[in-house]
Amino acid sequence: MGTDKNSPKGKKLLLFRVLAVLFPFVLLCLLEVGLRIFNYGHNTALFVKYPKDDRFMQMNYYASDKFFSDTINATKGNSELFAVNKAPNTFRIFVLGESTTIGYPYFHNGSFHRWLQYRLERMYPDKNFEIINLSLTAVNSYTVLDFGKQLAQYQPDAILIYTGHNEYYGALGIGSTSYISSNRFLVETLLKLRELKLTQLLNNVMKKVANMFSDKKIDDRETLMKRMAARQEIAFGSKDYQAGIEQFDKNMTELCGLFNKEKIPVFLSTVVSNEKDLPPFISVGRGSGSAAYNYKAGQQAYAHGDFTLAKQYFDKARDLDELRFRAPDEINEVIKRLANEYPYVHLVDTKKLFEDYSPHGIIDSETILEHVHPNLHGYAIMSEAFYQSMQQQHLIADTPQMLMTFDELQKEMPLTRMDSLSGQYQVIMLKTGWPFNQPIPKQFSFSNNIEEILADKVGLGHMEWIVAMGQVYEHNKLTGNVRGELKVIEAMTLELPQNEQFCSYAANLNGALNNFDKAAFYYKKLYMLSPNDQVAQSIIQSYLRADEPQYALANVGYLPQDQQDRLRSLLSHIIVDKEMLKADAHDTLAMTRLAENYAELGIVKTSSEAK
Repeated sequence: MGTDKNSPKGKKLLLFRVLAVLFPFVLLCLLEVGLRIFNYGHNTALFVKYPKDDRFMQMNYYASDKFFSDTINATKGNSELFAVNKAPNTFRIFVLGESTTIGYPYFHNGSFHRWLQYRLERMYPDKNFEIINLSLTAVNSYTVLDFGKQLAQYQPDAILIYTGHNEYYGALGIGSTSYISSNRFLVETLLKLRELKLTQLLNNVMKKVANMFSDKKIDDRETLMKRMAARQEIAFGSKDYQAGIEQFDKNMTELCGLFNKEKIPVFLSTVVSNEKDLPPFISVGRGSGSAAYNYKAGQQAYAHGDFTLAKQYFDKARDLDELRFRAPDEINEVIKRLANEYPYVHLVDTKKLFEDYSPHGIIDSETILEHVHPNLHGYAIMSEAFYQSMQQQHLIADTPQMLMTFDELQKEMPLTRMDSLSGQYQVIMLKTGWPFNQPIPKQFSFSNNIEEILADKVGLGHMEWIVAMGQVYEHNKLTGNVRGELKVIEAMTLELPQNEQFCSYAANLNGALNNFDKAAFYYKKLYMLSPNDQVAQSIIQSYLRADEPQYALANVGYLPQDQQDRLRSLLSHIIVDKEMLKADAHDTLAMTRLAENYAELGIVKTSSEAK
């Protein structure tokens, strides 16, 4: 005879059963709380407070861990700061993507976002640009989506996205060693579980146990490409191939929909790869259905001057290459469709611009280092593509103080020979491994030049870039190369924009070289970091020495109130007299007044110079 559920004994039995079911979950919760109290494992949130100054946030060093089944493969991102409390004059941009987006193999100022930052800061000196690159190597749209979901609360003015090459072999990709499932719900559930300290504990225990019974060690000589690629043959149109396309489509559709709902402008770029100068990694079969056949046909058509046909063959060879380190054309089709579907998503046709800068419209080694990563000229083009799209959408409402052309950007960008060489050395070493397996070129030579020595150390990971830049600076200072000193200092203002000392150095060095407009720019940056009357006066003086009184007048408001009225009057008279001289270059009264007004401001000019 069963126990009556309504009897005291039945109620106790029911309570016991409920507690028995809940007990393991309560125990797990208590264990999780305990692990958090004792700070076990890592916080995987996207951002953390900057430990040296809690007014700023930075990308969490451990944000990538949850995307990799083995955290030894977890790649790390930039440490670029942005203010916890966004200032009214701040324009905040977040950048999402993969290795190309972070600027591999140059990183730092080689990355496209630094080219863009350099240009925008000079065009709009009154704005404080925070361009925060959250990209990582060896990740794909799962990471981009996860990071993107966390951004709206940080008040971005725009999101820049360049991704698509890593859908197969990036973390959680269908062909990667960290693949879990094509079911997005399962993947997202696992990512949430990996944020728990308990999951991190279990994972660490299992790894230690596995290592005890395994002789297999991580070979540091292996490239990350090799460690991440599990399924090395994915046929065009196959189930796995389609799974990669669908994964990208669904993840990016969700992300674009989210940003569109929040009315956050998104600039979504097409992706580029080497079409002409990279033979297929893996070609299967023969005839027109094989990658090798189409690549050879493309070479023949190119040699005969039929460039339209050659491009068709090269594109088909890329899509048929079964080792999928280059995105097939369908990825770009998804990108273009999303830009058409969502009003706040704007197309950045980087591929089209690369074609415009490539011989006969076929992308080759003139802009691409190996399979997908641009050289410095390529990263400049990439920044130009984003810049053009942003300008077309009138993203920044302010009128620019000046325009910087693409040619001017390439001439002025503070990149050192060490930057260029360190990237070159990294690519040479990359190509010696799988899947390139190319020996070091016979013509490659190495000298005792300081920048080559430092580039080698940076390229091999034996020295931090910032340390090497310090040594380049000291060498230039020792040899009296002031322009070389300035290039390093300007590079450091991009790397560490909150550093007052670098801004001050850049302003003073530009002044010493009579680059007064640039000196004014850096004094202005310095004032925005640390307002004081002396720096405000330096801004005015620099603009006057650059013979730009209109900009000096625009900055009078930085000075103490009791100095403003007289200065405004003098500057207004100077501007009027300069306009009069444009109409009549022989107006001696205007020339005399100009010289007198400049003299009162402490700027000595003759009547003819005052023109």
